[in-house]
Amino acid sequence: MVNIRLADPSRDARQVAAIYYPYVINTHITFEYVPPDGSVIASRMKSQQEKFPWLVCEHERELMGFAYGSPFRSQQAYDWSVETTIYVRESAHNLGIGSALYETLIKCLRLQGYMSAVGVIALPNEPSVSLHNKFGYKEIGILPDAGYKSGSWYDVAIWRLELKEASPTPEKIVSIDDITNTLDFAKILETESYKIGI
Repeated sequence: MVNIRLADPSRDARQVAAIYYPYVINTHITFEYVPPDGSVIASRMKSQQEKFPWLVCEHERELMGFAYGSPFRSQQAYDWSVETTIYVRESAHNLGIGSALYETLIKCLRLQGYMSAVGVIALPNEPSVSLHNKFGYKEIGILPDAGYKSGSWYDVAIWRLELKEASPTPEKIVSIDDITNTLDFAKILETESYKIGI
């Protein structure tokens, strides 16, 4: 059975690091040079999980992918914007995992009250561009030669999804703990898990 759930740093960090490893070593998709190990991933999860969802897709105790939100910028005025990130195990592409995880992430961020989701895509990356198009993100700009990796410069595209209409006085963002016990949250996880074709 396929299950999308909140990540557990002590249980999932090692597998998340393993999924991420080949993207760091073999591609420009992430601009990290050194693959983080499980302890680094666990630390990242713990530092962000109160405010942002970290989600994993699990099949027979093996993680197939992960998605998470993180701060778009550190200044307080950006609190209603969130950067979204997703990675799927290389052997598990084209099974609907990416779409289900991303849709789950977006729905969770809406429940929390975020206004804008921002995707940052190192180009070229047609699968990521297609995924963001599918969920209604709009390309709002390109930073030419924004990153240098493996002997080449890469442009970075910025994509934005309006999660909710801006109000004159935004409401406080709801914590992950406060949404996890709601029926809406449980329904999101159940609905999206059933969409995966494993």
